[in-house]
Amino acid sequence: MNHLSLSELNGLVREVISLSMDDAYWIVAEVSELRTAANGHCYMELVEKDENGKGLRAKASAHVWKNMWQLLRMHFEEETRQVLAAGMKILVEVEVEFHELYGFSLNITDVDPTYTLGDMARRRQEILQQLEADGVKDLNKELTLPRPLLRIAVVSSATAAGFGDFTRQLEASPYNFRTKLFPAIMQGDRVEESIIAALDEISLSTEDYDCVCILRGGGAASDLQGFESYPLATNVAQFPIPVLTGIGHERDDTVIDFVAHTRLKTPTAVAAFLIDRATEELEHLAMLGRDIYNNVSERLHEERTRYENAARRLQLNIAQSNQLGRERILRLHARIEKAIELYLLNEHNLLTKMWEKLPQSALVKLQREQQRTELLKRHVALMSPERILALGYSITRANGRIIKSADDVCKGALIETTLADGSIRSNVLEISMPNSKS
Repeated sequence: MNHLSLSELNGLVREVISLSMDDAYWIVAEVSELRTAANGHCYMELVEKDENGKGLRAKASAHVWKNMWQLLRMHFEEETRQVLAAGMKILVEVEVEFHELYGFSLNITDVDPTYTLGDMARRRQEILQQLEADGVKDLNKELTLPRPLLRIAVVSSATAAGFGDFTRQLEASPYNFRTKLFPAIMQGDRVEESIIAALDEISLSTEDYDCVCILRGGGAASDLQGFESYPLATNVAQFPIPVLTGIGHERDDTVIDFVAHTRLKTPTAVAAFLIDRATEELEHLAMLGRDIYNNVSERLHEERTRYENAARRLQLNIAQSNQLGRERILRLHARIEKAIELYLLNEHNLLTKMWEKLPQSALVKLQREQQRTELLKRHVALMSPERILALGYSITRANGRIIKSADDVCKGALIETTLADGSIRSNVLEISMPNSKS
C-alpha cells in the first residue's frame, strides 16, 4: 500500500492552496482574541458567529507581522479613534497560508477602518432604536432641570483628572455647589456594571440631588467602548433626575450622550454649564428684584395718589354730610316739637273727656259690683252647711275628719254624725260595699 508521511501530506495541501487560491482576499470577521507578542508580531483569532450571535460558523487563526502591524494599527486608530481589540468586527485583507508544522492561518496585510466605524455606528443605532421601541429614549431629556442647580451627584473615578478639573472649577466659582462623588470605574470591562451600581446608589436618595453628572475626561478613545451599552443607556434614559454627561473629548460621542438630558463635551464643560446656570439664576433673581422694586415703587405712588384723592373726597363728603346732618336734625327737631305739642293736646282733650265721664262711670261700676255682691251672698247662703243639714243631709266624721268613703273607717271605729238639730256618736259594727259579701 502506498502511503505518505504527515509532512508530505501537509506539503501537498500547501501546494494545492498556493496554486489554486488567489494571492489575497478581503474578509469580514470578528476579533475573538488579540495579543501582541514580545517580538512585536500580533496574533489574533477570527470568528464568524451565527445570526443570533451565540454559535460559531467559522474560526481561524491570523497574524500580522511586526512591521505591518505597526502600520495597520496606527492607520486603524487614526481613522476610528479606537484601539483594535477583541469584540470588534473588521474588514481585512488576508493571505491564506498553510504550513506543514503550524497548519492553516491567515496573514493580514491590510485593514479597512471604515467598515469597523460602520459596524460601531450600526450597533449604536440598533441600541438607540431599541430604546426608542421601548419608549424610554427621550425620558431623561423630557425632565426639567431644577432651579437652582446646586446639589450635584457625580459619577466618576476619584483619581480621574477630569473629575479633579471639574471639582476645582466649581470650587473656584462664587456659588455654593454641593457635590458628592459616587466612585465608578470609567475604563475597561467593568465600566457598565460600575456606573449602573453608582446610579442605583444615587436612586435611593434622588430627592437630595438636582442632577447627576457622569464624568470621564480624556484618555484613549478605545476606552469609550464601555459606554456603548444598552443596559447602561436604558438606566440613564430612565433615571428620575436629569443626567449630564462629560465623557471623552469634544468629538467623542457615546450612546449615553444621546439619551442623557444634556450632553457636554468635557468635565470642565459640565462645570462651566453648572456655573453658567447659577449665574443665570443670580441674574434672574437680580432682575426679579429690580422688577419687584419698580413695581412696588409704582404701586406705592399709585396708592399714595389714590389715598390723597380719597382723603380729599372724604373731607368733602364729611363736610357735605355734616351740613346735611345739621339740616336733617333741625327738621327732625321741628317735627318732634310739633308732634309733642299735638300729642299733649290730644292727651289733654282725652283726659278732659275722661274726667267728665268719671263720676257717671264710677256710679255705674258701683251699682254693678253691688248687684254682683248680693248674688254671691245668696249663693253662699244656699251652699252653707246649715242649710244642707236642714235639707236632711248629715256629716259623718272619724277622728275629726269627714268620711267621704267606706274605706276611710274600719270595724269598731268611733264615728260622729252631725245633723241639723244635734249630733250622734256610734261605733261601726259592719261595713258593706257594693259587690262585697262582708
